[in-house]
Amino acid sequence: MNSNIIQIGPSVQPTTLPGLLSDALPGHESLFLLCSDRKWTYAEFSRTVDSLASGLLLLGIRRGDRVAIAAPNSAQWLLTWFAVTKIGAILVTLNVAYREREFRFMLNQSGAVMLISCARDGEFDFVDFLDELRPRIPTVSHYVFLGERGFEGSRRWDDLLVDDIDIQALTHAGSHVEEHDPAVILYTSGTTGDPKGATLTHASIIASARAQAAHLDQTSDDVAIGHMPLNHVGGMTCTVAAAMSVRGKVALLPRYSPTVALQAIERHAVTIFIGVPTMYTLMLDFPEFTATDTSTIRTCIIGGSNVEPAMGRRILETFPGTRLANLYGLSETSGGCVISAADDELHTLVDTLGVGIGDFEVRVTDDEHNSLPPGSEGHLHIRGGCVASGYWENPVETDNAFLDDGWLVTGDIAVIRLDGRVAMRGRQKEMYVRSGYNVYPVEIENVLAADETVAMCAVVGVPDELLGEVGHAYVVPVPWSTVDVEKLLARCTEMLAGYKIPARIHVVQSLPLTPSGKIKKIALRSETAGTDG
Repeated sequence: MNSNIIQIGPSVQPTTLPGLLSDALPGHESLFLLCSDRKWTYAEFSRTVDSLASGLLLLGIRRGDRVAIAAPNSAQWLLTWFAVTKIGAILVTLNVAYREREFRFMLNQSGAVMLISCARDGEFDFVDFLDELRPRIPTVSHYVFLGERGFEGSRRWDDLLVDDIDIQALTHAGSHVEEHDPAVILYTSGTTGDPKGATLTHASIIASARAQAAHLDQTSDDVAIGHMPLNHVGGMTCTVAAAMSVRGKVALLPRYSPTVALQAIERHAVTIFIGVPTMYTLMLDFPEFTATDTSTIRTCIIGGSNVEPAMGRRILETFPGTRLANLYGLSETSGGCVISAADDELHTLVDTLGVGIGDFEVRVTDDEHNSLPPGSEGHLHIRGGCVASGYWENPVETDNAFLDDGWLVTGDIAVIRLDGRVAMRGRQKEMYVRSGYNVYPVEIENVLAADETVAMCAVVGVPDELLGEVGHAYVVPVPWSTVDVEKLLARCTEMLAGYKIPARIHVVQSLPLTPSGKIKKIALRSETAGTDG
């Protein structure tokens, strides 16, 4: 492989992802990725990015093309991200838990021309799945698998790597990459239940990453654990891009498990642990925890919800002297935008999410987007460099969430206290968080309502000691019909990611309604009547 490294972007305050990587290179062969099978220096990583980017150019991938990836966390995932964006193409991030409905919609809506996928994830065979799906995703002309298997006409990821890099072609492609170009399309759900592609730019990802690193005093000496999924901003921005912005290291794990996390903490002297409450619960309750050396951890970050008092006390007692922080962010903010202040004590961490980081602005408004004074409850808005450019080819949803003056309507209800800290009051869009994954009830309701025996349905999130929140579905049968709960669960399993499947389905004769005929979901959260699912 050609040993030259194609550096593109400024050496000070880079605003593109290629520039961010180039900025981490000068001077030494510092470590970047700490994986189970090998360690990657920044220089080795950059050389492989150039090799892969050249391979993509040879296949005809060009600026603005969408390249989708569905795979667990790996060095190959990150190499793909930086290679795709180095030539001005756009990465479409897919969850390996997605199934036919989600893959078909997201690949078609984004117009992806290439799909890179693992060959297998657990018991699920992606080769056979995608081979059967091909006729229904016509824009995809290149299929690439991470592994040995594939179908006729597909390629292996390793075969995309080029030994003899065309430096001139790569430099030319990279010279056209600009900070406000789309870098990533990350799908979240819309108000109609159809996913919408949050379009993160180079600059928005870097703005969030740099602001987070500065707020948490992250340095090149830090080692962040990398078990948050890379297809989500928690892994992509809050973990990897934040570490890269300070030339730090990432102990990269395929996915979270308490066993692997504890091994990584001890082996790689992890200093920053970022996770959702479920991860902390599983790790602290794990039998091997007390025998593991976790003394290197200096920062614990909780994303997805406020820290619970008991959990907060336990973390602070378990990791003496550690800094504990809440982190609030959205796909639409490219990563974190509100984080606990450095001097926040446990009583503040329990009550608030934190303060706006970097130069990001926060406000609460009334229904007409008029700003409200401190202490008022209203709609939470965010403004700043972290805000995505909109939703991919979805002007209606974009206009609803991204205001002309730069404010993002988050859909959350909050109060900004006199001290500037943001206190969450509720979720306007009824989203709930299961094991760190955002779940939008309307998407599940659309699947349930398509069954011929279901007349009405509603899904709500209810508290769960381990998972944070789980979904409970309430279905009303069509008159003179019988709802088969097992059939509905099988339908959800076939069409939805596993974390979206309701924990219980209650069959009820009616749903509580408002005078205008809307379902009163607040009443359902305390509902105990009905048939167990």
